[in-house]
Amino acid sequence: MSGALLVAGTTSDAGKSVITAGICRWLAREGVRVAPFKAQNMSLNSMVTRDGSEIGRAQAMQAAAAGVEPEAAMNPVLLKPGSDNSSQVVLLGKPVAEVNAMNYRDLKPRLFETVLESLADLRSRFEVVICEGAGSPTEINLRDRDIANMGLARAANLPVVVVGDIDRGGLFAALHGTVALLDREDQALISGFIVNKFRGDQALLAPGIAMIQKITGRAVFGVIPWRSGLNLDVEDSLDLKLGSSDFASVEVGSLRIAVIRLPRISNVTDADALASEPGVVLSFADRPDDVLDADLVIIPGTRATVSDLAWLRQHGLDEALRDRVSKDRPTIGICGGFQMLASVIDDPYESGAGVVAGLGLLPARVRFGTEKILAIPEGRALGEIVSGYEIHHGVVDVEGGEPFLDGCRVGAVFGTTWHGIFENDGFRRAFLTEVAAMTGSGFKVALDTNFAAVRQRRLDLLGDLVAGHIDTAAIWKLIEKGPTPGLPFIPPGAPA
Repeated sequence: MSGALLVAGTTSDAGKSVITAGICRWLAREGVRVAPFKAQNMSLNSMVTRDGSEIGRAQAMQAAAAGVEPEAAMNPVLLKPGSDNSSQVVLLGKPVAEVNAMNYRDLKPRLFETVLESLADLRSRFEVVICEGAGSPTEINLRDRDIANMGLARAANLPVVVVGDIDRGGLFAALHGTVALLDREDQALISGFIVNKFRGDQALLAPGIAMIQKITGRAVFGVIPWRSGLNLDVEDSLDLKLGSSDFASVEVGSLRIAVIRLPRISNVTDADALASEPGVVLSFADRPDDVLDADLVIIPGTRATVSDLAWLRQHGLDEALRDRVSKDRPTIGICGGFQMLASVIDDPYESGAGVVAGLGLLPARVRFGTEKILAIPEGRALGEIVSGYEIHHGVVDVEGGEPFLDGCRVGAVFGTTWHGIFENDGFRRAFLTEVAAMTGSGFKVALDTNFAAVRQRRLDLLGDLVAGHIDTAAIWKLIEKGPTPGLPFIPPGAPA
């Protein structure tokens, strides 16, 4: 069986996803056939594979780093929150249940079988599998049915490297505590640490590294410096921070784009390619003034169309959007955002709200069903070939306007169910050029921005960070040989 490694983290957003991607990139450049794996992912950012399976967007990004085609086995369990209390369970790319925290716990043993089968399948086909944990490996209240961290590592005898985010503060306490609250068998698999997002003179960090190595008996394999501007596919859109929306200070000739920060925003990566364009200033917005000031407003996807539409109305954003439309200022709704722009939404399934009035800004009606549509469509718009992907329960019946990517357009208002459309360079240029003409912003789109190449350069930077700042010989030894033998037990261990 091939070698494998589990990258865990002291917390969510410690850097597990990017370190996993960086290790995949480093190995791929060394000529190793490598695959990423995340047993259980909770995220509203997902994508559709070529065979019509839905997986976390982060795993698709890691597959790109590895230079391989993404597939369902790389993320066998995907949880998509629909509210604070429930999530949709996507198993091997297909939705199978809606659960709350308690009944999901009861479902875990059955899911674990699929998780282990998927990992074994990948290990039979790839030389190395780099696994990513979920949250923290020291969730002591959930350990008995853990399928993503130490439960997985124990079942597959995986060496575990723990990543800590030093930029948050409290790094050494977090590293020590992560080990010290695990039982003896779990601790035996924690083989070392990686420090992430370090700013400043590394000499100041050296005493702390020496001490944590001494008191835990585990090596620090490297210190990754802070790097801004990676802009890789985020895993959890619920953690997005609002960007600056002070558009008044933007240089003349820029294009100001506001993405409405819906409570259950999904597939926020739809805006990534726009942000890569020189002269585009993009922010996440939740105030009417932000919506009114922007040259282009994007109503993004959402896992909860009806409740997010209610939130939008509560915050006065519906009136701001109507004001924009009355002044022919460009607005585009994508997937759930398109559904909100329709006249009527009939939803007995996702929200159970029944018939709800939409914003009425596009001539369309929406009906929700139990079947989830997962597709990779292709078409033409604005004279350009466009491909994308679809993930939705709501079906939009268009009743007028101009055709636009299986949706419609009326004047400056666009709606489509297709995600990923702005990753098509020709279409993105044509769309931004039209938006600039409508607004008189003076923005001129660059003719040489290649988003696929931009993404590859970002992945190469991750590979460079791993190769340049991590003891790759030690990492390779873990992959080949397994957990480091003879590691000391750190008291107190898991609570009885």
